[in-house]
Amino acid sequence: MKIRYDTEADAMYIEIHPLEPGTAECRELSDEIVADYGPDGKLAGIEILDASQVFSSEQLKQIIFEVSPAKAA
Repeated sequence: MKIRYDTEADAMYIEIHPLEPGTAECRELSDEIVADYGPDGKLAGIEILDASQVFSSEQLKQIIFEVSPAKAA
């Protein structure tokens, strides 16, 4: 998983898993949030537009990752 914030575009992208270019199906969830789905129908990423309006500047400075242990197969 990757989280990127572009200060120039004021957009945050949360990539759950990478997709080949041109394979995403984009669905607008709100004016500021777009979800990308892969060909398998699974969520691949979320784009948050106008991120500085959705999050406070302090929240954008402090992104915390919590990773749970992998489940046994």
